[in-house]
Amino acid sequence: MAKITFLGAGSTVFAKNILGDSLLSPALRNSEFALFDIDAGRLRESELMLRVLNEKYGDQGKVVAYTDRKKALAGADYVINAIQVGGYKPSTVIDFEIPKKYGLRQTIADTLGIGGIFRALRTIPVMFDFAKDMEEVCPDAWFLNYTNPMPILTGAMLRYTGIKTVGLCHSVQVCADHLLRDLEMPRDRVRYQIAGINHMAWLLEVTRDGVDLYPEIKARAEKRPRPHGDLVRYELMKQFGYYVTESSEHLAEYLPYFIKSKYPELIERFNIPLDEYIRRCEVQIRRWNECRDQLVENPDLTHERTNEYGAYIMEAMETNEPYKIGGNVLNRGSITNLPAEAVVEVPCLVDSQGVSPTYVGDLPPQLAALNMTQINVQFLTLEAAVTLKKEHIYHAALLDPHTSSELTIDEIVALCDDLIEAHGDWLPKFK
Repeated sequence: MAKITFLGAGSTVFAKNILGDSLLSPALRNSEFALFDIDAGRLRESELMLRVLNEKYGDQGKVVAYTDRKKALAGADYVINAIQVGGYKPSTVIDFEIPKKYGLRQTIADTLGIGGIFRALRTIPVMFDFAKDMEEVCPDAWFLNYTNPMPILTGAMLRYTGIKTVGLCHSVQVCADHLLRDLEMPRDRVRYQIAGINHMAWLLEVTRDGVDLYPEIKARAEKRPRPHGDLVRYELMKQFGYYVTESSEHLAEYLPYFIKSKYPELIERFNIPLDEYIRRCEVQIRRWNECRDQLVENPDLTHERTNEYGAYIMEAMETNEPYKIGGNVLNRGSITNLPAEAVVEVPCLVDSQGVSPTYVGDLPPQLAALNMTQINVQFLTLEAAVTLKKEHIYHAALLDPHTSSELTIDEIVALCDDLIEAHGDWLPKFK
């Protein structure tokens, strides 16, 4: 019997996806599912939901909700991380509203930019607490990180703790399929290679029956009726040659080209949804209030296996049957023109030996250069977190492509100071 610990289990829908997948896996269904969350109410709801699913699919697992984190972790084989430090309120709202006072607009603000920097700074100390507990009570467990900002948090675990960690995102496994679907191209017998960094990994190759699909993809992208929701990615593909994994609303705030106060017409031209994450949070909160009863204690609740990597990874490790993922790992020679300490998103093989990254080689130079604009911010944010030096927060923000394209040095420093003050005790004390 494996023990699977879910940190942030109050994310009931996501817990249903990962743990529901596990209940449908013969290799995992008799596991202990250890749930932990600091919100006792949400924890109870997830516990009730998972008990219903467990009973429906054979009642072979053991579902336990814990209010003591170390007890939840004790003896774990796998730890799934899906926390959000500071939540929607106050922290996410702060990450949007204070930059807005400076004229700095964002769309998602969870991976890069000023929002991503501060999300990382308030999350890394919690991650280090997790690692300390794990080193005491489950030192051999695998840590499956789903929390953003993915490269910074995964890098923190891999570079500064002894915990075996892989970062997991949703975008790699759907990238090629969604691109071809939107362009009304056949999706069967398609092969592809994706590599880069999280939220900026590149569709390096995409073929069907050995034929390169990029010429047709680019031709159809030019002719696709506008407006639509992928204009930023199409523009980047047009200028830099390759399609990128993450959505246009994410990508717009990672680059200096699209959200510009001096050129407000770009927002309409590229159909950029400013404040999108705020709207999503509000919709999710409203929908949760409406659908809670459909998930919690619903005797007719069912589950279909999703394309999330989590259960497939644990299954491969338990059975030694290899499975291929797009994983976030330290760059130990996978991408030869990115730094060794960077967290890269590359094809990995998973089996009982763990997660084994594959060799990619050099990225096209323009793609590696774009990745470095993100990696620089990631490195400096991590430096701020481990040294607690405020100057490195400034450095990270000053190097951020979108922030530095909109604000002056003095404005960026003042913005960082305002955010530090507004987040208060959600952040460590910087010197």
